Amino acid sequence: MVRLEKTGIMICGHGSRDGRAVAEFTALAQRVKRRLPQYDVDFGFLEFATPVIRDGLDALRAKGNTRILALPGMLFAAGHAKNDIPSVLNRYQAEHPGVAISCGRDLGIDLKMLRAAGDRIRQALEDAGDAVPRHETALVVVGRGTSDPDANSGIAKVMRLLWEGFGFGWGETAYSGVTFPLVEPALRHVAKLGYRRVVVFPYFLFTGILVERIYGHTDLVARDHPEIEFVKAGYLSDHPLVPEVLEDRLNEILAGANAMNCQMCKYRAQMLGFEDEVGLAQRSHHHHVEGIGTGHSHHHDHGHHHGHDHGHHPYPHADHPLGPRSLGRPAKTGTP
Repeated sequence: MVRLEKTGIMICGHGSRDGRAVAEFTALAQRVKRRLPQYDVDFGFLEFATPVIRDGLDALRAKGNTRILALPGMLFAAGHAKNDIPSVLNRYQAEHPGVAISCGRDLGIDLKMLRAAGDRIRQALEDAGDAVPRHETALVVVGRGTSDPDANSGIAKVMRLLWEGFGFGWGETAYSGVTFPLVEPALRHVAKLGYRRVVVFPYFLFTGILVERIYGHTDLVARDHPEIEFVKAGYLSDHPLVPEVLEDRLNEILAGANAMNCQMCKYRAQMLGFEDEVGLAQRSHHHHVEGIGTGHSHHHDHGHHHGHDHGHHPYPHADHPLGPRSLGRPAKTGTP
């Protein structure tokens, strides 16, 4: 008789000294468990909280799971996701040769995560009212900050996608520690730019002292700039799309998927601010410049083509004061 392999799910967190953050992570694990009733689901932390990851692995093994799929409950792949969690998992697997462990990727830059972030910012804007237009509003997205520039750049990309998706007047990235710019100097820099409103959004999964410090530094700068309205958006917290993304990461492991950048393609999935471009034909709009500089004859009059859009779908924020139309010819000053 063939013995079927039993598979369990292990959700790995960093851990926090703040009991509220631990409770929020625990609630996330419970939501994933409800989404996946066909699996045993457990969780654990790297540090600062219990149960530790080993405890969760022990619990899954005690239930007869010989294959364990580990999901990092982390936004980006910095040292914890790249080194610490794999080290714990590898050590455990070496100690228990009857168990096979596979590790998924971080939540990362994902359209669903962007939608969740967009919902938090949109709610903050609704609460603040519409007295200030988007073009007169700056967005500051604050990430955890790590010594890994790859992970830090993820926050910058999230900021840019949100900035452009909403059509804010300006966008800046800040970090709560380790790297630069930190929250207060970033906000003081933004305050010099002349925007009437600044939205501060902590791109964090859970609460804790770092989120409180972000809001505290916001209040500090706001006191020095009463002419600017500072709006504090909520962190991701219990947004329902987060456990959905964790399930997506599980399915990637099961499928043996090599994740490509198609997940960020506006022609294949709804991206914030570009939803109506899904399914548009993808073809080059630059045929008129092909071959230039290669020695081939080329007869187009390019002086008459720079002003049109070559068939591109209309850009949703083409009228942004710092956007595409501002990159035209500079106005004449009258100076010879």
